[in-house]
Amino acid sequence: MKQFRHKTRVVSIAVSSLIMALATGSPQLLAHGGTSTEAMEQQIKVLESQLKAIRDELNQVKSKAAQDEQEIRSVKEEVVRQDRNIQKVEGRERKHSHMLFFRGGFAHNLQDRNGVTLQSNVAPVGAQDAGGNDGWYVGAGFDFNLTKDVWGIMPKTDVFAELMFEYKRFGVSQGNALANIPTQLAGGTLNPRDVTVSQFTLSAAPKIKFLDGYRFRPWIIPAGFALHVISPPSESITVLAPGMTFGAGFDYRIWKDFFIGADARYHETFGKTDGVNVSGLTAGGYLGIGF
Repeated sequence: MKQFRHKTRVVSIAVSSLIMALATGSPQLLAHGGTSTEAMEQQIKVLESQLKAIRDELNQVKSKAAQDEQEIRSVKEEVVRQDRNIQKVEGRERKHSHMLFFRGGFAHNLQDRNGVTLQSNVAPVGAQDAGGNDGWYVGAGFDFNLTKDVWGIMPKTDVFAELMFEYKRFGVSQGNALANIPTQLAGGTLNPRDVTVSQFTLSAAPKIKFLDGYRFRPWIIPAGFALHVISPPSESITVLAPGMTFGAGFDYRIWKDFFIGADARYHETFGKTDGVNVSGLTAGGYLGIGF
């Protein structure tokens, strides 16, 4: 645009100079008669030729300026398109970065369960039936994305914060004297009630997922915190057992934001809590929904 203004200014000056020359020379030419008239006509033709050349150059300058404006407009439109594409990509990444999942499968405790209404050392009266150590579990959880590349250390590797809860059931056992109708401690006959052996686990852990951008994504949980709620309680009426959790598994994207997966987890409570050891493992599958 600056070049166009400069050339336009030059053309205007040239045209003004020609007009002044024509106006200055015309009276002198008219004073010399016929010969001067022919010279004047010749000079007019020269001036017309120069004016035509100037007009052609002015048109070229205008055309070039129009082309420059069109190129500038095209560049601006391309920048807008690229910005929209980036926003779409970022929107998709944000949409796919978290997950809600539902789990289920096999559960196993390393030791048979005892407790206040099961096999009891405090009240060794009645059925004294220990709880089983094999069962099933159902649960759900969330994966919240913390970083896309392990804070710049490992490309295509994400770190998630997992919050998960699950319910485990290890069957039904005969109750001891405290679960007898009426209780044998009050002189009743052997008539044990059923006691459901179950456990609720709430855990929070970092989850490292590999192969970002692929349908198949393996992952590991190096270590996390877990809190177990046991039922029936221990003989000291304790219901909480803290511990650590470890795990490994994989996700597979089946369609859009829907995933299937499988995992195995180990829970360690470091021995017994008031006589009850709930260390064990789970293995199963899950369905995930990205958001």
